[in-house]
Amino acid sequence: MNGHQQELAQRREELVARSAAQRSALVMSAAPLAGKAAALDRIVGTLRRYSAAAGVVAGVAALFGSRRLLEIASRLVTLYLLARRR
Repeated sequence: MNGHQQELAQRREELVARSAAQRSALVMSAAPLAGKAAALDRIVGTLRRYSAAAGVVAGVAALFGSRRLLEIASRLVTLYLLARRR
């Protein structure tokens, strides 16, 4: 092997090592995003299974508005927690 080929082989090894380090850093930084994507996938799956209920909720949200819907939901949660105590 001549000098030029040795330089190319060494350069290739350096690039492969650098690529592996970047790949592992990318996997580490994408782990939280993968968890969020999995949660979103579960939500979408549930919405697909219960599409009629999701449609009703969307219709109620459109009818009452999001602010009013949040007020109603907070009251319902409070009542549920009070009833659950007994």
